[in-house]
Amino acid sequence: MSSSPVLAAIDLGSNSFRLQFARVEHGQLVLIDGLREPVRLAGGLDANGDLEPASRDRALACLNRFRELLEQMAPNAVRVVATNTLRIANNSAEFLPQAEAALGLPIEIIPGTEEARLIYLGVAHSLPATFEKRLVMDIGGGSTEFIIGSGFATHRLTSLQMGCVGYSRRFFPDGRITADNLAQAVSAAHAVLQPIIDNFSQANWDIAYGSAGTACVVGQILKLNGYSDGNLTRSALDAMYARLIELGNAAKLDLTGIKPDRVPVLPGGFAILYAVFLALGIERMHPAESALREGVLQDLLSASGLRDK
Repeated sequence: MSSSPVLAAIDLGSNSFRLQFARVEHGQLVLIDGLREPVRLAGGLDANGDLEPASRDRALACLNRFRELLEQMAPNAVRVVATNTLRIANNSAEFLPQAEAALGLPIEIIPGTEEARLIYLGVAHSLPATFEKRLVMDIGGGSTEFIIGSGFATHRLTSLQMGCVGYSRRFFPDGRITADNLAQAVSAAHAVLQPIIDNFSQANWDIAYGSAGTACVVGQILKLNGYSDGNLTRSALDAMYARLIELGNAAKLDLTGIKPDRVPVLPGGFAILYAVFLALGIERMHPAESALREGVLQDLLSASGLRDK
């Protein structure tokens, strides 16, 4: 049994809850066990902005399972972060003590700017050590983050109130895709993007990355369906846009290897992604698997004093 320290990050996202362990070896992180559950917290917000009982129950059941795995792994340090849905839910203050009791750990509801910083940190540590200016975008379940940075440093960051769960629920409630509802979703996302266009458009960076979630799933689908090599390009997204309208449902695409729980939130995520390409003048974006939880682990590693030892 290795005596290397183990760190754990828990990301309580608006679409899924994730627990990721990493072992510290020679001052670097080596990802080991992990668990992801599609809790879809954002889909459980009612018309008043409260978390519905069924959504709370799914979340608490998941946190109990996380607690069991944490007890087995006994990590040296853990950080638990919650994002957009718990930022905006009216009854977060009531739910939080229940969630902390289920998990057995304190939960930190982080602001969008801290979420953006951690996303960039996770992505930056997965890329070659260059100093080109990068745009990193993460379409989550309830919010979308944009960061411009170089190396491990961020220069600009923001978080916008739109995500794949909320948009899928709002514009594609039964999964059906039409020319009208897809255009409406793209238009709504484009309007949300207006305030950031000057600071985040293509003139401000050299290369673009889409972190985790929507960007990686769409990249896989583009490749599976013969639209691209797995990178996100404007021409490939145009082709997928037309194909989604033709098919009328994202489930009719070739989705080999795509997690089934990703399909219901794909239309909303795709609409946001398409609007981002239009608004920011993007021609190509590279999917990046790393995201928030890897950023949390990197922060824990730095705080531990174990980096590069």
